[in-house]
Amino acid sequence: MKIAIGPIHYYWSRVKTLQFYEEMSTAPVDVVYLGETVCSRRHELRLPDWLEIAQMLSQAGKEVVLSTQILLESGKDVATMKAVTGNGRYLVEANDMGAVRNLQGSAFVAGPWLNVYNEPTLDVLAGVGAKRWVMPLEMSADALAQMQRARPDGVQTEVFAYGRLPLAFSARCFTARQRNLPRENCQYVCIEHPDGLMLRTREGQPFLVLNGISIQSARVYNLVDSIDTLKALGVDVLRLSPQSQGMSEIVAIFRDAADGRLSGTRALERMALLMPESRCDGYWHGMPGLAQKQESTQVESIRSAQ
Repeated sequence: MKIAIGPIHYYWSRVKTLQFYEEMSTAPVDVVYLGETVCSRRHELRLPDWLEIAQMLSQAGKEVVLSTQILLESGKDVATMKAVTGNGRYLVEANDMGAVRNLQGSAFVAGPWLNVYNEPTLDVLAGVGAKRWVMPLEMSADALAQMQRARPDGVQTEVFAYGRLPLAFSARCFTARQRNLPRENCQYVCIEHPDGLMLRTREGQPFLVLNGISIQSARVYNLVDSIDTLKALGVDVLRLSPQSQGMSEIVAIFRDAADGRLSGTRALERMALLMPESRCDGYWHGMPGLAQKQESTQVESIRSAQ
């Protein structure tokens, strides 16, 4: 089972981003996704910079995938998407149907934002070149099992297994709005929140996370204790979404769990102080997304002792 690092969903400085990928070049990961997927106003790195990082990671033995932006809003966004899909060297993750059209006839990864919920849709994407598909974040294990039984030959399955869940994207920048700023003059305030800006209820409970034009779950989706099930379902790749601190340790724990050197329970305990918020896995079990099927008392006691 391969471990993948998904694209960075947050706005990090150029230095921090480069340092992160230097770490990943020596981490036990197999696949690294690169590129700005959330907001085209984020400009610390441009496509030539991403291609330089891609070359460094490729030389380190990683499979590099360039991800396209999820929500295209302008001609400039479309031009960037076409440049990514036409890079001529690296595999591309298509995150909207425009990217799929540009990649037709070439091998590509069908990203989770294509919303592949049934077998006919996956068949269509496989017919135009998809070599791997990423399960939608809300899909349950039972629904995935049905998809796997009808999966086209030669198509791999990837599952989002760790990180805050991006739940929605909008033309409005929620982080800028929180500062009473219009998106056109956002002052790039999301760079001040490397793991997003927490939104709490009136009772002070974590509710959602604002990340520019994206809304994320407050809790951290974590399937490390479901790796045996994922293997039994024939999942090929586990995707871990980057966070600003402790990512190398998270990767190492997942690698040990995937290789059978660490039990799921022990892996959760080791992650307790590394996650920016408590855990959820509701979608995986066909429950509300913020739910957790089996709360580990020991893990929660570790977090409470912080």
